[in-house]
Parts: sequence; structure tokens; C-alpha cells
Amino acid sequence: MRRSRGTATALALSLTASATVIGLGLAPQAAAITPPVAFTADALPTWQPNGVVWALAEAGGTVFVGGTFSAVRPPAGGGGSERPAVNFAALDAATGAPTSCSLDFTVGGGTATVRALTLSPDKKTLYAGGYFGAVNGTPVSSIAAIDVASCTVKTSFRPAFAATVRALAVTGDTVYAGGDFLTVSGQPRRRFAAVGASDGALKPFTADADEPGRAVDVTPDGNNVVLGGDFFTVNGTNTHALAVVNAKSGALTKAYPGFIETNSVVKDIATDATGFYTGNEGTGGGVFDGRIALDLSDFNQRWRDTCLGATQAVLPYQNVLYSASHAHDCSSVGEYPDGQRHHLLAQPTTSVGKLGWAPDTNDGIGEGIGPRVMTVASKAGAPYLWVGGEFTTVNGAAQQSLTRFASTGDTGAPTVPVASAVSFTPGEAQVRWRTSLDLDDSALTYRIYRNGSATPIGTVTADSLFFKRPQASWTDTTALAGQTYTYRVTATDAAGNTSAPSATAAVTVPTSVDAYPNAVRTDGAQQYWRYDEPALPFVADSSAAGNQSGVHLNGPALRQSPGAVTGASTAIGFNGTNTQVYGDKRQTVGSSYSIETWFKTNTTRGGKLVGFGNNQARGSSQYDKHIYMTNDGRLVYGVYTGATRTITTGNADRYNDDKWHHVVATQGPGGMTLYVDGARKGTLNVTTHENFTGYWHAGGDNLNAWPDRPTSDYWAGLLDETAVYPSVLSAAQVQNHYALASAPADSVVQLTAAEDTYANAGAPGTNYGTSGSLAVRGTSLYASYLRFDLPAAPAGTVLKSATLSVKTSTMSGAGTTDTVSVVPVTGAWTEGGTTYDNRPGLGGPALGSFPGVPDGSAVHTAALDTATVVSALGSAYGLALTSTGTDALWLWSSEAAAGEGTPRLTLTFGTP
Repeated sequence: MRRSRGTATALALSLTASATVIGLGLAPQAAAITPPVAFTADALPTWQPNGVVWALAEAGGTVFVGGTFSAVRPPAGGGGSERPAVNFAALDAATGAPTSCSLDFTVGGGTATVRALTLSPDKKTLYAGGYFGAVNGTPVSSIAAIDVASCTVKTSFRPAFAATVRALAVTGDTVYAGGDFLTVSGQPRRRFAAVGASDGALKPFTADADEPGRAVDVTPDGNNVVLGGDFFTVNGTNTHALAVVNAKSGALTKAYPGFIETNSVVKDIATDATGFYTGNEGTGGGVFDGRIALDLSDFNQRWRDTCLGATQAVLPYQNVLYSASHAHDCSSVGEYPDGQRHHLLAQPTTSVGKLGWAPDTNDGIGEGIGPRVMTVASKAGAPYLWVGGEFTTVNGAAQQSLTRFASTGDTGAPTVPVASAVSFTPGEAQVRWRTSLDLDDSALTYRIYRNGSATPIGTVTADSLFFKRPQASWTDTTALAGQTYTYRVTATDAAGNTSAPSATAAVTVPTSVDAYPNAVRTDGAQQYWRYDEPALPFVADSSAAGNQSGVHLNGPALRQSPGAVTGASTAIGFNGTNTQVYGDKRQTVGSSYSIETWFKTNTTRGGKLVGFGNNQARGSSQYDKHIYMTNDGRLVYGVYTGATRTITTGNADRYNDDKWHHVVATQGPGGMTLYVDGARKGTLNVTTHENFTGYWHAGGDNLNAWPDRPTSDYWAGLLDETAVYPSVLSAAQVQNHYALASAPADSVVQLTAAEDTYANAGAPGTNYGTSGSLAVRGTSLYASYLRFDLPAAPAGTVLKSATLSVKTSTMSGAGTTDTVSVVPVTGAWTEGGTTYDNRPGLGGPALGSFPGVPDGSAVHTAALDTATVVSALGSAYGLALTSTGTDALWLWSSEAAAGEGTPRLTLTFGTP
């Protein structure tokens, strides 16, 4: 709509990779956001109108604001008080505060409004369009020219537009206007016209349209004008909503019949050196609400973004197209399904794919559109992105109708990762987390910390967007069998802003392969939800690929025990009303697949256990490849082929008996098969299903029009071990999974020291039994003594591993470069009576060792000789920590609150 916006790239400057906090002063010339995005998502303090902002323009570090309002006021927490501003304000680009320029746009009857602002190429004249009859008392007719230097009306520019002017574009000698008018200065001009830039004299340019004009821009060569609006014809030729006309005559250069849907209009047009871009709004069904890029070479389409959610403004800047809309459904371009509105987006000027910039507003007042207009303003070499509209919040904070974003000073930290840890085999543990959200950084660095250490043990880089937050993971290959580890994860953006650490994720490494999950992974599961997470909203994917994580919706009950599989794995509980888990990744399902889950319920209202649908948090409009339960407890497996095709268990098979059951549904070249508890329950010679992109759901989704539809579409009961495979599981594989779930699992016993103390050669008569600390050194001697009350091995099991865990204290230099040995104690001792002078004797050989311990308060673990520990089962067992070196090791004792359960002996028992 404004030529100044189309040439915004002239404001560009080089950005470096550091960041500084921005206040109300000038922004430093540095940036640290993910390229090619040029602006942070952190809203800056900005004075705000009390109505709607329709137009923005900038010149010389000043931003001109037009709209329908009567005053401006400071941002929340800012200084100053509200001041009059009648439909117009001039604000400092760098501070967001009013300048001395004050103009009142008024009208004798009705409500005055300023709908369009643009600057002359030399930035000396501001042109304003809208519906008004005077500016500071000087008579005008819906258009005015303002001298920027003096902030006064140019009385020599007096064209008379008979109705609202909605769009303006300016060249050196011509002002182009679009709007509702039918005449200009008494001469016929329908919706588009051109007048002299200095005197306002009407020009021969004629591009008559049958419906209002809303957007005007001039091509960079000045030869053509691009028109947008509600129209269906220009100069009598069929060209709906968009047209290119000759800049001198108005004759059609390019018409677009049938190019834009008849119930959609063009709300905005902006150009850059390579093309022009349209923002589009539709009403009703089958609309086009998105954005179009067209090449200047032939005025043909480059790409079309069909997201739904009326686009009000487009702004190309440094090869990125920023847009203002309320885009709520981008599934047609492979992004997010219908749901939450997103008001500010960015994408390359070359494609439809969204970039990692997504600050947000609300819909606000008026029509509830949100943002309506954008421009880039520069001061002292720093560009700022200004956004106006009818919103009343920005990024969740109160701010009305006007906001701005800087090119530097990113201060927003990523969200805290939600992490979990798992171990299926000896010798490794995997930490998984849902990638964090950062509104102006899509590339983030994650650091993994083990056992409370201040030094990361691993680093991972991963990309995420607000609608695509895939699972990331890191595998600890130094994890020892039988040992328990804790992990925390942080996320850091390019500016160095770092999230708080995740909650602690704990895992015990098994001493042998965990049979059930190993079978699921080995058989090729591409999505495997075990439901062991301790916190909302992340559901980890335990498949080998690990990229099909899920999200809890409406807070299902976590860590329900016992789960379906023997061992420590837990289940998830759904309320039968609105809780579910949906997949975080949009995908398609091939011609062969298998669905597997365990379930437990006593419901008489039925519900969907697992299924595939085209939406996430809202009910799907396409849905099949699902397993659901009828009200009387039978299971149904169905696909849609143009008609519903189902397999249903027999009348004698009722599974709402409050017991765990296993169900598998497969489809492939051999048709459909349903298994329950390892047995085949039915087949159907159907090899196709509905082909659409969507998400896997557990716990509920739409079941409208399906046979034996239950009372509830949502599952009331427990689910566990939900897996999806890209192949058909064989009957033998299904039966093996069913059998493995009840196989005996290892049991883990963790023991805190019943007594512990240390001896100090420097204080030979002193007892340290209640000191809270333990110490180890060879010269002069410190030795620590630990006693554990060992249980006997449970019936039918043997000891498979034993590990000792200790935690270094927070004192400086608590770690050691020396090897610390764990040896048996041979003499008698007590915590309250042991000193250096009466210390017990030490045996051998060593049961294990700590080969050096780094500084920093953290847990460290040593594997112990299993055969030696076996001989002490069922008795009190004494261990000592000793060293031959001179570098002391300081540890927390069992009395110290910071010990967190250390010293700790972990015993793992299992079948021989």
C-alpha cells in the first residue's frame, strides 16, 4: 500500500552476533537471532493509542501513526500521562515516545479516520488518506499533504475525494489512491485515481473498478501500478481483487480472472526488487486468506501460502516476508492444523515455509482482527519493526494497537526443556526432551548435566518452531549397569539467553536388556509412547528413531502404577471427557502399518483408544485407522475407504473388566487383522485406508458416524506401551510382545548408609560421626567408613550388580585427582565412637574405585565386585574409602541435607 514499505530494504544494516538489552534508548548495532530473521520477538516500550491503528509510515527516525483514536498514553510502567492525539500521532522510532508533531484529523459529520499514510521518495512530504474534512482546522477532502519538517498542511495540495481513501502510493510526481470514492475533484474516477504530488491536480490515469480499492503499490521501475481490493472488474475487464495497470494511463497490463477466490479480497500489497506480495482476506467457506508472491518479470505467481486466517499486511524486508494476520490453520501448506490464532509470522520471500519469528498479539477490539499494518523505521542506524492494529496485548502483556520490535537486544530466553531419561540396555542411558520454544530463534543449543554437576556432559543443537517442536535426545554411553543417574537440560539461544534447567530426570541402567521395550524397538516401532513421564506436557518417543513424541492435552493422570509391563514402567490415565495425547509431528501413514497398545478400563461409555486424525488439540474432521471400545466392552478396529470398514470382537469378548489387555491392529497387502491378548480376533480383506496427513492420538478423537459409536469419543481408563509400526507385525511378534509383558523384571534396591564417619590423622582423638562430611586422603590420612544393612536376595533371584554412589561437597576443591578405592572393613567400629586412634582395619582386594573426581558438587558412582557383595547379603556390611595420594576428597555424609540420599548402595536383583 505504501511505496516506502516496499523499499524498506534501503533501511538494512549489517547485524553482528551479540545481543544487548534494549530499553527506551537507542538500540545497539548488534544482533543474535536465527537468520534470516532480522528482528527479535521482544516487544519494546511504546506509547499507545486508545483506538485502532490503520496506517504507519516513517521518515527521519519518526514513525507516523494514523487510525481511529483520540489520545495516546505511555506504555505500562512508563513515564508521562495521556495526551490528545486525534487520529494521528508522531512517535520517535527509537524510544516509542511522542514527538512535537501534532495534527488533528477531523470531520464535520460522522467519525473521522486516517486509513493510509505514505512518504514522498525524498521523505519530505507525508501523504495521508482516510475519511476527514480538516487537518488542524485546514479544510481538506479525505486526503492531505503534510510538510514533514514543519508538521503543517500543504495548502497547495487540495484534491477532493468524495469518499474514504484507503490506500496510497507515491512516485516523484504522482500520488496514486484507492478507496471507496467514485469521483475526484468532480471528475469520474471509480475507486482508483492519480493526482499530482505537488498540486493535487487530477491526472488522466483511469483504472475504474466496480468495488472498493484497498491496496496500491508502484513497481520499482515506475512503469506499472499494482491494485488490490474487493473488485471484480477494472476498466470493464474481469480481474478479481488484483490487477496490474499502466502507471500513466491506468490501462490493464495484467488481469487475474479466477486467480483469487470470489469470496476473498486483497487487503495489502508490498513490493521489493524481485516481486510483489499480496495479503488476502476471505469470508465464508472455501476462502483464500493467505499470501501470494508474484514475480516482477512477468507478474505471474511465485508461490501461494494458503494458510487460513485473514492476512491484513505484508512487508518484505531483507528477503523475509513479515505478515500480520490471524493465521489459525496452515495444514494446507504442511504446517499446523486448525486451532490457535497466530498473528505475526515470517517466511522467506522465496517460499511458504515459516521461519522462527512468532511474537503474538490478541484479536483485540473492533472487528477482532489483531494487527493490521507494519512498517520498518530506522534511527541512528538501527531498524525497528513497527506493528499497528486493534490488538490489546502483545506477547501476553497489555499494550494497545501499537508495538515495535528491535533488530538487536534479544532478551527472551527459550522455554524450559521438559526432559525424561530412559535406559533399555546396560552401558547407556538416553536423555530425551521436547525442543524448547523461542519466538525469535529456531536454532537452539541444549546442554545436558549429569548428577548435579555444573559442567555439561553433552551438548546438542536442534531446530524448533512454535508449531514444530520435535524430540531431541542425547545418549550417555558412559552409564554403568545398575547405576542410577540424574540429568537436567538447559536451552540457550544465539544471544546466550539460557532457560532454567529442566526438572531432574532419573534413570537406573539395567544390568541386562529390558526385554519388552527391546522387542518393540527391534520389531521396528517408529513411534513408541511408554507414558513414564513425571510431568506435563511432553510424551517421549522411545522408538529407535525417537522423533515421534507426543503432547498431553488437558492433563491426563501420569505415572499410574502398576503398568501393563512387569517392572518400573508406568501407565497413563484418561478421564473419558477431554484428556488425550496427540502426536507432535505431522505425518502420513503408508499402506502397511500396525497399531499396538495395552489398556485397562471398567467404563460402560466406550471411547477411542488409539487413532489417526488430521487435527491435534481440536477434534479431527478426518479420522480413521483407529481402535475404539463400544459401550458394552467390545473392541472395534476400523479404516475409512469411502465407507467405514471395521472388525469387531465377538459378543463373548468384553474387555471392560478392569484388567490389563493387549490389542494390536494391522493393515497391509494381506488386509486387516485384529489381535487381542495375543490371539487373532478377526480379519478383513481391505488393503486401503483414507490417505491424509495428520497425527496419532491416544485417549480420544472424533468417532462421528462410525459403527457402534460409543457414548464417549474419549477413553476412560488406562493405556500403556502405545506403539505404531510402519509394517505389519506377524502373529508370532504379537504373541511374543504379549508374553514378554508378564516376564519377571529386575528389582532395584537402594540403601542409604546406616552409619558413616571419617578418621583424621591431624586430629587423632576426634570423632566426626555427626559432622555432615566425609573425607579421603592418603597423606596425611583421612579415611571414610560406611555401613549398609544389606537385604537377602529375593526368592528366585540373584544379585546382578552393586554400585556405590557418593556426592562431593560444595567446598572449593572438594574433588580429587587421585584414585579413591572402595575396600572392605575388617575391624569393628561405630559412627559415634570411631577416631583416628581406634579406626578399624581395612581388607582387600578393592571392590571398586573412583578414578579421580572433578570439583563441583555432583554424584559419582563406582561399580563394586558383585561376587564379594553377594557373600555379605543379609548382614551389615562395612566399606571404607581410602587413597594413597595427597589431594583430599570431600563428600557429604548421610547426615547432610545436601547429601540427597548419599552415600548410597544400589543393588539390582534378577532371575539367574
